[in-house]
Amino acid sequence: METLAVIGVGLIGGSIALAARQTGAAKRVIGVGRNADRLEQARLAGVIDVGVKSLTDIADADFVVVCTPVDRIVADVLAATAVVRPAAILTDAGSVKGTICRQLEQQGVSNFVGSHPLAGSEKGGFEHARADLFQNRLCVVTPVESSIADHVATIEQFWRQLGMRTERLTPERHDQILALTSHLPHLTASALAALIDDTALPFASSGFRDTTRVAGGDAQLWAAILSQNAAAMQRALTQLTQRLDRFSEVLAHGDTMQLMHLLVEGQLRREAFERRDEGPGRGGEGPETRD
Repeated sequence: METLAVIGVGLIGGSIALAARQTGAAKRVIGVGRNADRLEQARLAGVIDVGVKSLTDIADADFVVVCTPVDRIVADVLAATAVVRPAAILTDAGSVKGTICRQLEQQGVSNFVGSHPLAGSEKGGFEHARADLFQNRLCVVTPVESSIADHVATIEQFWRQLGMRTERLTPERHDQILALTSHLPHLTASALAALIDDTALPFASSGFRDTTRVAGGDAQLWAAILSQNAAAMQRALTQLTQRLDRFSEVLAHGDTMQLMHLLVEGQLRREAFERRDEGPGRGGEGPETRD
């Protein structure tokens, strides 16, 4: 493509820009943001070719990726759609898809198809952007019934050019899965981290560090993600609560064999994840951070 516009030049948007430039997926990358100084820094760092604050400056873009927080994506897509050419294709990088895709479908936006690249870090900002962030990672593409097949194929090809594998899910199925694999882990890590007071903190070691790492993600961003996926999160929390209640029961009864059985179930699922994760770069998403 000639021109790619990235709305929101943070970790994800910056990495998309870098990867698109490095792989030749786009000849020119326009970064869109609210802070002119940050955009100029991103340009000087070689992340984008030009930075703009107004969406009117992306009128000639062939392809637009919206990388703003999930509670802003619908508005940003609608605003971009109003200025780009009818042939332009739009997607996003949000970790919640149901509300976003269905609202835009209801608005009659036919040139948008949702995406979620499963990659990230607890560190935010274009300073931490990497061209190889998406290498061998999975991107979920979430077309709806009215999506145009050629647009879906073009979006999948774009992510593959950045080094990703792609898989299609409905927006609702995506949200159900991500509630368990990403959103619930963040919530539980946050809850666990908050349990440790100053008297216990000196005794926290690698186990605490490993299990609470994702709690370091941006609270405002994650509040928006969890709120947007509230229905699926409620179901996931119910499943987790039932599991914890089972642990509580076997501990109360001193049933060591049942306790070991529950722990082995978790151990086996973790081992299955590690086997799936073998090979450089394969895996799911880290905590999402975007500017």
